[in-house]
Amino acid sequence: MIRKVVRNSTMSPSKRSRLEKKMDKVIYLLFSMLLLISLVTSIGSSVVIKSDMSQWWYLSLEDSDPLFDPSNPSKSGFLQFIRALILYGYLIPISLYVSIEIVKMLQARFINKDKKNMEFRKCSIAGFSYGGNINEVDIAASKRMNTETEAYRCSIDQSDTTSQSLEMSEFSVIDIIAQQAILRGHENADNLNARNSRLSDVRKESVIKGFNFRDDRLMNNQWIYRSDFFDMTMFFRVMALCHTGIPVEDGQTDKLKYEAESPEEVAFLIASQEFGFQFFQRTHSLMTLKELDPSSGKQVKREYKLLNLLEFSSSRKRMSVIVRDEDGKIYLLCKGADSIIFDRLADNGGAYLESTTSHLSNYAEDGFRTLAFAYRALELAEYEEWNSIFTQARTTVGPEREELLEHATEMIEKELILLGVVAVEDKLQKGVLECIDKLAQAGIKIWLLTGDKKETAINIGFSCSLLRQDMKQFHVCLSKETESKNQLKDMKEEILHQIESSYQVMCQDNNKDSPFALVVDGRALEIALKSDVRGQFLQLAVNCASVICCRVSPKQKALITRLVKKHTGKTTLAIGDGANDVGMIQEADIGVGISGMEGMQAVMASDFSLPQFRFLERLLIVHGHWCYKRISKMVLYSVYKNIAFGLTLFYYEILTNFSGDSLYDDWYMVVFNVFLTSMPVISLGVFEQDVSSDVCLQFPSLYRQGQRNIVFSWSRVVGWILNGIVAASVIFLANVYIFSAAAFRQEGHVADITQFGAIMYTCIIWTVNCQIALIITHFTWIQHLFIWGSVLLWYIFALAYGALPPDYSQRGFNILTESIGAAPLYWVATFLVTIAALLPYFTHIAVQRLLSPMDDHIIREMKHCKKDVTENQMWVREQRNSQRSTQPSPPPAAAYEAKISQAFSHMDNRQDILGNDSPEIIRWLCNLSESELDMLIRLKSLILHRAKIIGHDELAKNFDLPTLRAIGLLLMEYLKGKVKDLSQVQGLTKLVAFPECCNLLKGNPGEDSSMEELKACIGIDERKRPTKRPGEEATKLKKQRL
Repeated sequence: MIRKVVRNSTMSPSKRSRLEKKMDKVIYLLFSMLLLISLVTSIGSSVVIKSDMSQWWYLSLEDSDPLFDPSNPSKSGFLQFIRALILYGYLIPISLYVSIEIVKMLQARFINKDKKNMEFRKCSIAGFSYGGNINEVDIAASKRMNTETEAYRCSIDQSDTTSQSLEMSEFSVIDIIAQQAILRGHENADNLNARNSRLSDVRKESVIKGFNFRDDRLMNNQWIYRSDFFDMTMFFRVMALCHTGIPVEDGQTDKLKYEAESPEEVAFLIASQEFGFQFFQRTHSLMTLKELDPSSGKQVKREYKLLNLLEFSSSRKRMSVIVRDEDGKIYLLCKGADSIIFDRLADNGGAYLESTTSHLSNYAEDGFRTLAFAYRALELAEYEEWNSIFTQARTTVGPEREELLEHATEMIEKELILLGVVAVEDKLQKGVLECIDKLAQAGIKIWLLTGDKKETAINIGFSCSLLRQDMKQFHVCLSKETESKNQLKDMKEEILHQIESSYQVMCQDNNKDSPFALVVDGRALEIALKSDVRGQFLQLAVNCASVICCRVSPKQKALITRLVKKHTGKTTLAIGDGANDVGMIQEADIGVGISGMEGMQAVMASDFSLPQFRFLERLLIVHGHWCYKRISKMVLYSVYKNIAFGLTLFYYEILTNFSGDSLYDDWYMVVFNVFLTSMPVISLGVFEQDVSSDVCLQFPSLYRQGQRNIVFSWSRVVGWILNGIVAASVIFLANVYIFSAAAFRQEGHVADITQFGAIMYTCIIWTVNCQIALIITHFTWIQHLFIWGSVLLWYIFALAYGALPPDYSQRGFNILTESIGAAPLYWVATFLVTIAALLPYFTHIAVQRLLSPMDDHIIREMKHCKKDVTENQMWVREQRNSQRSTQPSPPPAAAYEAKISQAFSHMDNRQDILGNDSPEIIRWLCNLSESELDMLIRLKSLILHRAKIIGHDELAKNFDLPTLRAIGLLLMEYLKGKVKDLSQVQGLTKLVAFPECCNLLKGNPGEDSSMEELKACIGIDERKRPTKRPGEEATKLKKQRL
């Protein structure tokens, strides 16, 4: 398996963000600007040399330099063009690339050190920097949301062995309420201590991580008394032996824990241990179990020689081990996808096939993933003959090796005897639902790419809120008739028809608030991704709020990610935790690996590593938003400061008739980007926060600024270029006006080129550093140090450089101490020119924030005024837009439907089960508050009272605790307006008494007292509802500002 992963792995591709690609275009624009002004300089110099050179007799024309040769002005113009390219090269912010790499490295370090991104393991970023595109994710592709896998149910010997696990006859509604009395110190609590201890036992049963199995017929070694004892033994042996796991002793608890390639294998090993088959030792050729001895009731040590291991792969969808027990018997133990195992059963090996298939359908409807278990007894001669073929295939070197191995495995993995199936449940980890909700509000669409069945994938979609009851679902899948024909033309026509009809329905839908969901199976996806259907499929998929692809192979995952990135231009993120996700992670613009139970292949191939899925929320919504604002401001400011500095050189060339001389000393030009302006830029890119992390999480819609590229749009780029041109023009013209004719010292001295250059350089240093101070919205002492320290560093440099001998300092000799520093006009002019250069920008942002503020501007203003930003009408608008384009917080109906369907799918006898409540319902009740318990009691009394009035005696027999729970939860949401139509919740049809109860509570036509009575019962008082309109506070604030 490891060798196959290594062979299939590729080098991680180079990934650049859209912002970085656009930055390249900005550099091309500046380079074009450089060429233009260099060409103007060249032409102007040629004209001046040809027409006016004869008047400049003092330049000694007979010894003329080629740059100023009047006899050959074209040559002089060309040389001036080359010289201008070098002189004006400061227009190009070459140092920006170095600064961005430094900033990205520091940002990555801060993300790694973010304590809120850690639990037991920290977030990490591959290499020394990251792609920088976490701010612009449009589509996130995930194998499955981060889950904890537990063995939940199984089907053995024609029976669902957990059908009785939800029945606990000792508890009823009265018991639970009495238990609450004990917990809350009510009277007569001492009489219920016995029941309290029993309830505590129920709670303790679910403590075992990875094992959520409850059946008295199997637990506590009761399975040894069953008639199908041998099948049960083989079932648990397959569970304990058919895997790649390794037992490891936990140093803290001295108990065994398991490490395996998949969480399913870990869950099976935990389950087999609970049933009396503990796997505790493994060597290269030996596996040792502690099995339960039926005769003594104790565990005995049994060794199994591992003869062969037939590894799992995405194409085989099964794995097998061949072992020899202590009696010399050879068995092939196999587990895999049910469809694969069923096709390989012997004629007499499918005795349980019909009942098992029925149970499989129920498991899939309840959202469980399933694996089938089977075995085969092998004769020694048969095994030796096959082993020679397998050994030859395994030692073959060449392209035919895989084909020979596949042929060998097909020879032995047949004539199997079905033992049963196991259902595993993937429980969402803490914070996953909230994370998905926040990503949806941020405008990120999530595509679920899973290898599960269609029914299982849909249930997973409902459980993690990717699907909702109010969504319109499009299903693209092949009919059984078309698939059985296996004609590519017919399959393509059917898929194309489904895609086109679905897109037509989407376009004709008048309800813009209704989102769409697309469900595609693997076979249909294979057709849909072909070149002549690909465009229509992607057009439909990218316009859906959620996309679920089921029965998807690892190759298809990577192909989907590549096509979305290439043909839609959207930024993709792929998140996974196993080796099967490596291709998808590498194809995506951003790869995120979750370090978990399925190895480290995904982590090693990813750009980011997270301990759990829920940390993706903070990575994208907080750090993604911050990084976008930081990098955008860095680029725009760098463009501004380099234009402001470089254009003054061009203006001086015009003033001096394109003489080719530099206004500034060479060392001034060297230290400008390296020392005097670099550190403030880096501090901006590392520490800038337009809003706090809490505000980012409170308003995920801020993330859309990066998706829409609002801050780094072309209008902003042009605006900052114009700002730089204006600043350079103001600085140059103001200094020329002040110092060109008038004396700037009392002695009557006028400014020469050295002094004029130093004065203008000082104004530029002050202007660009004050400009970055105006950009920054979140100051730290480090930023203050770098900004004002850079200004101070200029004066220190001028003093140190001027103190050098004239041979070294040249123009800068005593420039500050004896020349400009002693002139009061120098200090006054610096102050006034700096204000004049910044005034256009300050006026622009004042007008913009008054007339057309951005979202973060409003938030900062309201925070500063200590207003409640949740009242702002902007966020009402953003939430509404979020509901249209993606899925916001899911309405309760979908979650309730999944929960109710799962809870009742196991109940065969649904009459008079008032005292037979499931542990799940019991644990739910135990966590209720007193007011919620009182509400349930009143609601039950109200229903039974009204039933008695109209003579509905049968209702009491069919009225159970889950029905009461469903009515209480759903009707509260119904009355609050969150669930508009209770009849659409299909899972409620499994509740026997629910329709009668709803009709009963609604009352007869014309009888309004029933709903008022119900509202009073569950604590809804219309008079207490708030009357303040959303956005009232924001409107008041805006009026004050205007």
